[in-house]
Amino acid sequence: MLSFLALGSLVLALCSGSGQAGFLDLLRLPGDSMDPATRDVLLKLRLPRALAAFGTGAALALAGVMMQVLLRNPLADPYILGSSGGAAVAALSAMLAGGGALLVDVSAFGGALGSTLLVFLIARYHGNWTPGRLLLTGVVMAAGWGAVISLLLAMAPAASLRGILFWLMGDFSFAGNFMPSLIAAAFALGIGFTLARSFNILATGDQQAALLGLRVRPIRLCVYLLSALLTAVAVTTAGTVGFVGLVIPHLVRLVSGRDHRSLLPGAALAGGSLLVIADTVARTIVAPRQLPVGAITAVIGVPIFLFLLGRTTTSKD
Repeated sequence: MLSFLALGSLVLALCSGSGQAGFLDLLRLPGDSMDPATRDVLLKLRLPRALAAFGTGAALALAGVMMQVLLRNPLADPYILGSSGGAAVAALSAMLAGGGALLVDVSAFGGALGSTLLVFLIARYHGNWTPGRLLLTGVVMAAGWGAVISLLLAMAPAASLRGILFWLMGDFSFAGNFMPSLIAAAFALGIGFTLARSFNILATGDQQAALLGLRVRPIRLCVYLLSALLTAVAVTTAGTVGFVGLVIPHLVRLVSGRDHRSLLPGAALAGGSLLVIADTVARTIVAPRQLPVGAITAVIGVPIFLFLLGRTTTSKD
């Protein structure tokens, strides 16, 4: 079902837009009778953007699943815990310094890695961390990265300010290369599926996993690096898109359960589909103007996040 949803979301993205290319043009795509301009709209504009959105959504959903395993917190998410903010600060700093694409990518990876580690270390200060302490630390860290971003924007050149703002709010207008996000998501999914049984054990707790013979530290390090890589790729592709890594794992768990052998591929398909649909809505609802896709995902994610937070708090009380 999720595979059909993913295919349907891509078809919807190809058929929707401010141009005249529609579903009938898509059916004529394999032939030679199509107008060259219409073919370019479908294959060179809409398809790369849809694939970039799918790869980014899959990467964020997988990062959310892995962070929830790493931190044993059902509300863990790259956006909520500040990993996306750290990656955005590092990438934006590299951009303003005049760095190339490689430096921006490496900076984003280091920012996501460092932010996740910092949240974990602060939450563990003076004792073991708890889900509530970890969540509060992540929210404060995300707010801190937001303040740093505001300072960087204040020093940014006026000519590039609008483009940077759209990128920070989530935007696929400049995501011409869709391969990094797809490759990163496929790579992480392959490794994650191989370690799915270990993830099931690790989710029960470090002590219980060690008693069952699992090598906890190497698995945790692998999850840590993979989640940082996925966050960095997502940020460099589309900026900070929130709540995909939080909402999708919970929705997939309602259908597939907690077994990571089905949760990981299900989250990748659902996350990619959600972001493709959100991006399609963002660029068509007020066409020809475009909205930031991060605003669309926030409209969906904020109510669900508040519901999950309230349910978690109630169950602990």
